Amino acid sequence: MSAPSPADHVDRRRWAQYLADERAEANVYHRLAASKEGETREILEQLAAAEGRHEAHWLGLLGGEPERMPRASLRTRMLGAMAGRFGTLFVLALAQNAEARSPYDGERFATPAMRADEKVHHEVVRGLAARGRRRLSGTFRAAVFGANDGLVSNLALVLGIGATGVAPQFVLFSGIAGLLAGALSMGAGEFVSVRSQRELLEATEPTAFGGRTLPDLDIDSNELALVYRARGMGHDEAVERARRVIAEAHTGGRVPTRTGATDIGEVVGGAWRAAASSFLFFASGAIIPVLPWLFGLSGVAAVILALVLVGLALLGTGATVGLLSGASPLKRALRQLGIGLGAAAVTYLLGLAFGVSVA
Repeated sequence: MSAPSPADHVDRRRWAQYLADERAEANVYHRLAASKEGETREILEQLAAAEGRHEAHWLGLLGGEPERMPRASLRTRMLGAMAGRFGTLFVLALAQNAEARSPYDGERFATPAMRADEKVHHEVVRGLAARGRRRLSGTFRAAVFGANDGLVSNLALVLGIGATGVAPQFVLFSGIAGLLAGALSMGAGEFVSVRSQRELLEATEPTAFGGRTLPDLDIDSNELALVYRARGMGHDEAVERARRVIAEAHTGGRVPTRTGATDIGEVVGGAWRAAASSFLFFASGAIIPVLPWLFGLSGVAAVILALVLVGLALLGTGATVGLLSGASPLKRALRQLGIGLGAAAVTYLLGLAFGVSVA
């Protein structure tokens, strides 16, 4: 048997890489499924099974296990390591980005079904990640806003005051006062915001409109249909729905008076939880710019260290937002950094402009 041509070697190396990646991706979904139950677990297991079908395709082209199995891609190995250590939402958000870049679009040895699978997998993972994002939305929003407000506002405060030339102790006390005032304000504001949003949504939710009295309604005039029409149904659909509900009420069946109601707690989160999260994250962000003065530094050294610490924190929070939202972490990180340092630069220049002379 003649030796394979160089082109065959190239193809086989690529197939072996696909094989390694598909196995690693299936393992990611298996590990995520192991920590879940019910429908989410079933969906993750089916995703793993689909990756197994792709694995079998490349294994068939290779004619069995390759002599040298390459390592899975760094991205896939990172997902596998995170699957057992981090929350499902974090891993699914990363997997969503990964599934969006299918390696099979220009691959002539991939079947059309495999290319279609990869597109569908992206949407499935997006849907699973969206469930987690909805559960996390209220607290996560408060945490991110709190941390970034603490970082930016207190950095601007201490740099602006420090640039006036006052004593380092005054800068430190101002930073601590800004931390406490801002954290309390953020916590109170978040509590009022979430509580108001819950009350507004509760006022718009369908109510149980008297299931015991439904058998007494006139089926012919059928005013119950008006309830469903007011909720957005068309005339014919509303009439049919009302007749069915009244018929079930007459036979003693379960009356679905709140079908389609929104889980408000899932959408906006709890007011106390959001307030506590906002307070703690603002405080944790606001303490970072104060650290140089807290440890006895002053002048240019304190300013530079504060900028470095806050810059790293802003990059971290921006990247986290990008990852969990399915967007580019680098772009979000740089955006956070630019906004934060820009605000600090303005207040520092104002402090220099209105500087005081210290005896």
